[in-house]
Amino acid sequence: MGNRVQLCWYDGACYADGRIPIAANDPGLMFGATVFSTLRVYGETLDDPRTAWPAHRQRLATAIAAFSWSEPDWTRVIEGLHRLIPHYPLLRVTLFPNGCELVSGRYLPDNLAVMQRDGITAWVAPPDRHTRSLAAYKTGNYLGAWSALQTARSHGNSEAILTDTAGHWLETSTGNLWGYRDRTWYTPPIDGSILPGIVRQRILETLRSQHLSQNQNIDVNDREPWTPELYRSFQTLAYSNSGVEIIPIVTVRLDSPTDTAQTLTFPLSVDQKLLKTLRGAFLQN
Repeated sequence: MGNRVQLCWYDGACYADGRIPIAANDPGLMFGATVFSTLRVYGETLDDPRTAWPAHRQRLATAIAAFSWSEPDWTRVIEGLHRLIPHYPLLRVTLFPNGCELVSGRYLPDNLAVMQRDGITAWVAPPDRHTRSLAAYKTGNYLGAWSALQTARSHGNSEAILTDTAGHWLETSTGNLWGYRDRTWYTPPIDGSILPGIVRQRILETLRSQHLSQNQNIDVNDREPWTPELYRSFQTLAYSNSGVEIIPIVTVRLDSPTDTAQTLTFPLSVDQKLLKTLRGAFLQN
């Protein structure tokens, strides 16, 4: 990977120190008025199907159209991506209401392979301060999810699970949830309270296609709310996003990020066949 760099691209120009000239009264700075999408670049190209650049671009275009913001110069956005691709495996494209673009990069977690193999611990965050604003869109106002993640990590957990006032599990602070029981993979429904993740959609389409073609005798359910009765019945739990792909969740702390007594456990199977099915659905082009 080489030396860690701080390159970023903003409004048609590249900056080497990670700092950009943004006005103090910019709505993006003042109100979180931005939309963004984070993509993992495979093979150092936007053309790799796993990179899914067309899906990320469509997510951004749909959001700015919904908010009636200025269209960015997509040629300039792609130029910024190409400038950063040699340096970062993860790229974030942020769009501002005035049409300006920001492309920034970051690295994969150093322990990603361990998390993918051994799983993580998550904490169930209460909805009072940990609700995502405009959940159907990936906006710059991410304080609720970010705060939940910081609280979880400060007590040794890797992720936070966001909930609604009825106690339903919605998503993690950075990705979509998956649970397995009775030959069915479950993921919470799209009802305006969760982000419709790009990886989530890819997995759903692949699993449904495999089920209909009888290549896999595994169904998928994205309609049923995740009540306590449902998530307590899962054999396997995981979450997904474009950066980390699929991460199993083996322990969930329910009432407090530090309370080890009130937990649910989802032990990994010896051969991890269930998770291999989920990972296979992600990798299917």
